[in-house]
Amino acid sequence: MEARAVARFMRVPPRKVGLVAELIRGKKIGEALNVLAFTPKAAARVVAKVLKSAVANAQQSQKIDVDTLYVKRVEVGPGPSLKRIQPVAFGRAHRVLKRSSHITVVLDEE
Repeated sequence: MEARAVARFMRVPPRKVGLVAELIRGKKIGEALNVLAFTPKAAARVVAKVLKSAVANAQQSQKIDVDTLYVKRVEVGPGPSLKRIQPVAFGRAHRVLKRSSHITVVLDEE
C-alpha cells in the first residue's frame, strides 16, 4: 500500500533538490534517512522532512510496519519563482529569480 507526502512552495531550487532526490530513490527508509543526514546540502533537510512525513502518514493511515517500506518515487517540480532586482553598474538592474520547488515522496511496501 502506498503512502505519500507533499511539500509545496519550498524555497530551494528544483535543480538542487533533484540532486538530493537521486540519492534516495529505491532505498529503504532507514538507509535513505541515513544518507540524507550526512548530505551537506540545504535540500537534504527539506527532503528528509518530507520523507519523515510520508513515513508518519504510512503509520497513521495504514498501520504499515516501517521496516518494510522503501522509497518508490521522488518527484521534484518547479514552484512559482519570486522576481527580485539586482542593482548593477550605470544605474541598471538585472532580474534575479528565487526559485521554489514542489516535492512529492511516495513510499511502498516491499
